[in-house]
Amino acid sequence: MSDSLLPYAVGAAKRARSAAVRVRRRVERMHTVPALGTGVRPRPLLQTVHLSVLGGRTLNVAVPFPHRPEGLAAARLELIRGGRRLSLDLVQEPRRDGSLLLTATTALLHAGPTERDSRGLVLDSGVWRLVVVTTDDGGRETRSDLTAPTPSTMDGPTLPTSPSTSSGAVFRPVRSVDGRAMLKVTGPAQQAELVSFDLRWDRITVHGRLLAARHPVGEYTVEAVRRGTTKAVPARPVWDGDTFTFDLPLAAMTAGSRTQRTWDVQLRAGRTRLKLARRLTHVRHPKQIFRTPYSIIALESGSLTRVHAHLTPSGALAVACAAFGTNEDA
Repeated sequence: MSDSLLPYAVGAAKRARSAAVRVRRRVERMHTVPALGTGVRPRPLLQTVHLSVLGGRTLNVAVPFPHRPEGLAAARLELIRGGRRLSLDLVQEPRRDGSLLLTATTALLHAGPTERDSRGLVLDSGVWRLVVVTTDDGGRETRSDLTAPTPSTMDGPTLPTSPSTSSGAVFRPVRSVDGRAMLKVTGPAQQAELVSFDLRWDRITVHGRLLAARHPVGEYTVEAVRRGTTKAVPARPVWDGDTFTFDLPLAAMTAGSRTQRTWDVQLRAGRTRLKLARRLTHVRHPKQIFRTPYSIIALESGSLTRVHAHLTPSGALAVACAAFGTNEDA
């Protein structure tokens, strides 16, 4: 490198380091809650090797035991919030160096009406402390807090935390202001979740689920709204509990026009409007991952429609369609 370009290279390196520091501090602030991890008396600290919630609802914890394995009789993980205390046995896994690794894996459930499963730890919304309780051969217990692992700053194809596919709640590992590991639980928001849609030769059938509904399901209607206008075309949903199914009203959406229009699909109850979207996923960019082809649909009238049902960058369902011709034209 020539001497004339060296100052520019040094400056670029300094700016890159400064940007990396800013990103790391921002991520740390996002994962820090304004709470202390311990009470008045300080507790011992255990270094956390792994702490994550996979699939939006599976808690995984791995903590090395720093003392002699022979003196450990039992170990458990406690999740504490206010007066509530939940316990989970820790498995003792031997390591190559003769020490122990304390691990636990369990399903997390939200204490709300949207939860469907029944096995696992039931948590209500709020911040929960994580404490490891070890018992030696003499029956004496030692309570230790966990250090919060360093949050990842990588921007990969998946999110570090995703909603639970069972309830829509979010279980997110966070750190307290004093560096302790904690678990923040957020209840599900009212939303219309896109489960799937079937592309058939004569129709497109959409399957969805309503989460945290604020109205009786019978008050919710489905409609396709043409983008950029207030024109809406209703659809007829069939309800089964909080799940629903409907066929897209393609005939009314195209109305014989050969100009392609884009429609957004939503649920409506009074003034409440919920866009139908895929949110219970760990995918960071839904549009790039959930790709769908263009289809030619034959309507009951005999006309043909070119349809592209797809997801937007935010995961919402959008439908681009236009009249194509008739069966005789084909």
